[in-house]
Amino acid sequence: MSIQCRECRARLEHCHGTVIHHVRHRIECTEDDCTTPEVVHTFRIDCEAVGCQCGQADVRAVI
Repeated sequence: MSIQCRECRARLEHCHGTVIHHVRHRIECTEDDCTTPEVVHTFRIDCEAVGCQCGQADVRAVI
């Protein structure tokens, strides 16, 4: 038994981070030095899940 993930054992390109999809910005990965494409990430979330408000409607009060 190995403690490495399946992709590591197979020497496949992958990332252990999570891709964060932003509405108004480029995607980002939780791994600082990540250079892998989005499609090789196992985990993906919307930015609202981490408290980002870039997808919120721009609400302005009319007085």
